[in-house]
Amino acid sequence: MSGSRRRKSSASRGRQRRESDRAPHRASDLRGDRGRKPLPRHAGSHIWLYGNHAVAAALENPLRTIHRLVHTGDPIEASPCTPVQSERIDREEMEALLPPGAVHQGHAALVAPLPIVAIEDLIAEAGTSANALIVVLDQVNDPQNIGAILRSAAVFGALGVIVQDRHAPEVTGSMAKAASGAVERVPLVRVTNIVRSLETLKDAGFWTTGLDSETDISIEQTPANNRNILVLGAEGPGLRRLTRDACDLLVRIGERQTGERLLNSLNVSNAAAVALYALSSRQPKT
Repeated sequence: MSGSRRRKSSASRGRQRRESDRAPHRASDLRGDRGRKPLPRHAGSHIWLYGNHAVAAALENPLRTIHRLVHTGDPIEASPCTPVQSERIDREEMEALLPPGAVHQGHAALVAPLPIVAIEDLIAEAGTSANALIVVLDQVNDPQNIGAILRSAAVFGALGVIVQDRHAPEVTGSMAKAASGAVERVPLVRVTNIVRSLETLKDAGFWTTGLDSETDISIEQTPANNRNILVLGAEGPGLRRLTRDACDLLVRIGERQTGERLLNSLNVSNAAAVALYALSSRQPKT
């Protein structure tokens, strides 16, 4: 009998320890006085998007499923077809839902992932476009940089951004915030092998241009083509050898004597914006 009590007491202490090890809840998460259930921080593969542009773009995207919509001030105007109503919560509750330091601007949405887009989908879409531009990232793994590149890709009408699955992060709230809504407009396509993907795109008529600080060829010398791939490597290492070999042309930004210094002084998202402008200006006018 006493052994049973000891086992029960030990199990109780174990439960208490496990409960105390959990991330602490703010008191407002557990309130019942407003008649709302506590909002989950995570929900399976769902993510929290935050920030005015990221949330507004998600609301405008018919392919995006929204499960929760919250705000601290005035709500973002949503389509009448939006299946959820925005809930007003206080700032403390909002900050409890999101990563520490998230700049949410008073708006957040719990969303499901977008449908998967394959490289074949980009090729099919290119077939219906007079000009087609795609960005390929070789081991670029910073969410902020990828988000900023998505934003530039949207500005210049790129069909998609391709990343290697095992070297790239999942879409997160911080990536979507950096993309300023472009996550909803430019698909992030995950592939197993960058080199094989480049060969597939070349077989479909794309010209592949890799950015490299050591080449003598300026990006302004890129031949005019209505199907272009811009290939960018990680900051520091740049393009891997096999990726370099798979490119039709390696080009630099700026003059030869300053090109290496310029490319090395720009982070990859800034280099992408400069190169996208240069390549898009080389595409035949329709």
